Amino acid sequence: MHGSTMGNAPRNVGRGFAIVLGTNEIASAVAVRLLWEGYDVALSYDPHPPVLRRGMSFHDALFDDCAQLDGIVGRRAENAVELFDVFASRGCVAVTPLHATDLIPLRWAEAIIDARMQKDRVTPDLRGLAGIAVGLGPNFTVGKNCDVAIETHPARPGAIVKAGRTWAADGIPRALGGLGEERFLRAPRAGVWRTPLNIGDRIYKGVTVGRQGGAPLVAPIDGFLRGLARDGAQAPEGAKLVEIDPRGRLACWTGTDERGRAIGEATAQAVVAARAGGRKALLSPALMH
Repeated sequence: MHGSTMGNAPRNVGRGFAIVLGTNEIASAVAVRLLWEGYDVALSYDPHPPVLRRGMSFHDALFDDCAQLDGIVGRRAENAVELFDVFASRGCVAVTPLHATDLIPLRWAEAIIDARMQKDRVTPDLRGLAGIAVGLGPNFTVGKNCDVAIETHPARPGAIVKAGRTWAADGIPRALGGLGEERFLRAPRAGVWRTPLNIGDRIYKGVTVGRQGGAPLVAPIDGFLRGLARDGAQAPEGAKLVEIDPRGRLACWTGTDERGRAIGEATAQAVVAARAGGRKALLSPALMH
């Protein structure tokens, strides 16, 4: 129930512009870290896959709900005027339905970071769209679709890849409270997800959490809702819709976690190195993990 806080005001070391693809918890942790490095940050929404850990992300800002993470506020921006208004506000990141192709012409981006975690989709080549193209998670190959990649696998979160490719997704969720896949509910078919519940709600085994395409999804265990796709979200078959935290008083559903912070730190390290020394800086041994 407790998130971490950064504790100090963002550093004004020159306002670069960074585009983060995705509004999930990893994208949001990266946005927090880049803001603290003095970047104006825009998170570009993509509906695939549905965002699960909404209390740990800026995603709900898209719907004008409160979205605050580690002392940073996410604000919706639908157009260029609103985008620059957010950038002029202290301690805010922009969360927008605008795509990267809409954002790139507005202002030169020093970095574009693909944090969508689209394990089952073809990953586009981001190189040349910004000063540095960073890929997070599976399906990224340095020199093919990104300039540098960051591992997101729980075994190596934040490891910087400067040659070769990132680890493939193994489909095995990391354990939380001793449970892995048992903590999740997935869409039994493609369709619209409906739920009356909220992130952080207490849930009990056997209770219907929501319905996907008319099919009820029933809680397999007791716990708190750490992850819950937003009511009305479109989800493909097999997409995660619910995550239950079984840890009782130790349950946590807000703020960045250790994995997200490690990935955000590594991403910021790569982006700042590229800013300082250009692409040659990416070859520095200091960036190797």
